[in-house]
Amino acid sequence: MELWVVITIASAFLQNMRSVFQKHLKGQMGTTAATFVRFGFGVPFAILYLAILHLGLGHPLPVPNGAFFAWGVIGGLAQIGATFLLVHLFSFRNFAVGTAYSRTEPMQAALIAYLFLGERLNANDLVALCLSMAGVMLISVARTDISPRSLLESTFSRTARIGLLSGLLFGLSAVAYSSASGSLAAGLPARDAAMQAGFTLVYVILLQTAVMLGWLAWREPGEIRRIRSAWRVSLATGFVGATASFGWFTAMTLQQAALVRSLAQIEMVFTFASTALVFKERVNRLEVVGCALIVSGILLLFLL
Repeated sequence: MELWVVITIASAFLQNMRSVFQKHLKGQMGTTAATFVRFGFGVPFAILYLAILHLGLGHPLPVPNGAFFAWGVIGGLAQIGATFLLVHLFSFRNFAVGTAYSRTEPMQAALIAYLFLGERLNANDLVALCLSMAGVMLISVARTDISPRSLLESTFSRTARIGLLSGLLFGLSAVAYSSASGSLAAGLPARDAAMQAGFTLVYVILLQTAVMLGWLAWREPGEIRRIRSAWRVSLATGFVGATASFGWFTAMTLQQAALVRSLAQIEMVFTFASTALVFKERVNRLEVVGCALIVSGILLLFLL
């Protein structure tokens, strides 16, 4: 099994843990604060990771260029928006469905990469992505009477629009991070996916923390007190979030963003387990079928 595949599956598991913690925090603080926690409390872990690479293992630091800074800003701001919308979505639908809407990300990431970066996907890749997307859409109507009308209404409902926009922004951030990390290769003596990923993560997470902390201090100062009172869960959220990001950035340095994010659909398996075991929310038969379609798409992607 290729290294990027192992890294992506581990990152999907950690990302699901992060979402579990954020849903828990949503009951103690506002959406903006719960979004900030994912970035702000991940800063020390990101810096520690980069320090170990550079000072402990002797990896040279890359020399960033203009493309790196530009793609980092685009990816960082897009991820803030995507995470905010995902946390907000938890207020409307259960954990599994809320996460499922944002899983449209691989298709949207592939479209963005195709339109702006010239990346190409073969016919098997497209079939696999469409199969996974069909699973996501089935999940979205699993609690309604399935008909052309219900499918249309679910696709254009308020919750669907929020979820689809979240997926679009996650897709944009994935492509931007892949481009930012890849641009650092020219500043290194040899290809170093770990350093490229770690350096990109530190830059982006510092940017995100500064932007969100400034917003909270300006518009929602009371939320800062709530964040401090929930520091234990916040710290755990920051740790798993930063660790997942290490994985995403490394995987997207090794492989196309669209393929990494399509394999990341396996997160839905972890999501359903969390829905049933952690939040005690009911999962019906159609939601299980939708999850199976998503996993089938992933298997098709790698077996053909």
